[in-house]
Amino acid sequence: MQLMRIIYCTIFFWILSVTVIAQGLPDKESVLTVINKVNGYWQAHNSPLVRAFWDHAAYHTGNIEAFKITENEAYRRYSEDWAEYNNWMGAKSPDKTKWKYTYGETDEYVLFGDWQICFQTYADLYNLSPAPYKIARAREVMEYQMSTGRNNYWWWADGLYMVMPGMTKLYKITGNRQYLEKLHTWLGSADSIMYDSESGLYYRDAKYVYPNHKSINGKKDFWARGDGWVFAGLAKVLQDLPEDDPYRKEYINRFKAMAKAIIRSQQPEGHWTRSMLDPDHAPGPETSGTAFFTYGLLWGINNGYFKESKYNDAALKGWNYLINTALQPDGKVGYVQPIGEKAIPGQVVDARSTSNFGVGAFLLAACEMYRHSALNN
Repeated sequence: MQLMRIIYCTIFFWILSVTVIAQGLPDKESVLTVINKVNGYWQAHNSPLVRAFWDHAAYHTGNIEAFKITENEAYRRYSEDWAEYNNWMGAKSPDKTKWKYTYGETDEYVLFGDWQICFQTYADLYNLSPAPYKIARAREVMEYQMSTGRNNYWWWADGLYMVMPGMTKLYKITGNRQYLEKLHTWLGSADSIMYDSESGLYYRDAKYVYPNHKSINGKKDFWARGDGWVFAGLAKVLQDLPEDDPYRKEYINRFKAMAKAIIRSQQPEGHWTRSMLDPDHAPGPETSGTAFFTYGLLWGINNGYFKESKYNDAALKGWNYLINTALQPDGKVGYVQPIGEKAIPGQVVDARSTSNFGVGAFLLAACEMYRHSALNN
């Protein structure tokens, strides 16, 4: 009798644990509702007729994913209208002798990655309805850049998201192997500047490398959104990279190393603080970094890279933060740190803090959660 009670109790608690896990994973219809609520709110309050600089372009990387999930033609048209408004270009200078690659927001900074993230969406729109003009400028710029022999184009962490996925997308369209070779070479240059092998994370740029720069408690200062850009960028690269690419294993190892560091630094409430290893440096939740991390973790789970339960737990905690804290009742995405390059002590980030790139990151995470739910419910 005692043995039977033990068996019954064991079965009961096993069923209970399975039920709790199942309840923790949202159903895909509820995730779809979130996608439409967030994207509907953004598009109702923001015109697509804006420049093709990085912040707007980052939103469109999320909007295109939302279109893939929903097949809502309004979402596709929104990105198409934006692309047409910008003549399917980033920075628009026609004179290659004046093209610059350092930071700049005017039209001669054609080789600066913040003007190149738009090429991702142009390539996605091309794939939906192929027409050479949609990627003509992207090819002109990137193929010129690859011909220069310069390797130090990516000197800030954000740039890895801005450019790497566009290169793998253009490779898939053109079959030009140089896109993949240069991606590997330029990433190697970026790693020599920003990657910290001990932590498995990236400094935002050379200014923040320890010990020349420290957090308020003397720790290494890794900016969450900066590492979010890199982590999400690696997921997108792996998505489009050929299975037989000679560098694929390197990218997988880097992706996995980052994931380990990312889940170790997650806060109990599910978010990541702006300075990942020093929560006291800029306390409180932040959405853009959290959304990129949640997206990358979910993508890795959905594609078989992260099989241990700790990754699923971290992704679900991140998702719960996104829908219960970041998402506001009207569809606004809050707690997005404003445009910047570091965690800033004392900077106010609250429910009213929103931005285009933060919405894009949220949509990426939501779309990957939809796929996760569809695979597991």
